[in-house]
Amino acid sequence: MDDPETRFTDLYDRHYRAVLGYALLRADRAAAEDVVGETFLIAWRRLADLPPEPLPWLLGVARNLLRKQRDSGIRAERLLAYLPARDAPDVADQVTEREAALIVLAAMAEADAEALILTSWYGLTPREAAKIAGCATGTFTVRLHRARRRLTEALRPRTLQEQS
Repeated sequence: MDDPETRFTDLYDRHYRAVLGYALLRADRAAAEDVVGETFLIAWRRLADLPPEPLPWLLGVARNLLRKQRDSGIRAERLLAYLPARDAPDVADQVTEREAALIVLAAMAEADAEALILTSWYGLTPREAAKIAGCATGTFTVRLHRARRRLTEALRPRTLQEQS
C-alpha cells in the first residue's frame, strides 16, 4: 500500500469512529468534529511518520487539540448535557447502571476519567495510554488503579444506614 491516498483512506476508515468517540467524550458535537477533522489533517501531513499502530498516536493528537480548545471546568457539564433526563422511564437496569457510570465518570478528575476511558473503552495498554497521557507507564498504572478504585467506590450501592 504505497499510494498515500489509499493508505490515508484506509487509516481514516479504520479509526474515524474511535477518534470521534474519544472527542465526543470531551467536547460537544461540533467541537469534536472539528478536532477529528484537524486530527486527520495532521495525520495526512505526517502520513510517512505514522507508527505501525496509529490509533494511540491519533488519540494523542486529538487529546492535544482538545486541550487547546477547552476550558477545564466545562468538560463535566458537556458530558452531563448528553445524558438522558433522570425522569425518563427506566428501560432496563443496564441503562440505569450506564447512566450512573457516566455521571460518576463526568464528576471524576480528568486524569482518572482519561485513564479509565483510554484503557477500558479504547482497549489501550497502560504503556500506550501513558504515552497519550504524557506520563511514565508506572505513573499511569498507579493512576489507573486509583481511578478504578474510585469508580468502584462511587458506584457501590449505599444502604440507608450508610447514607444517613
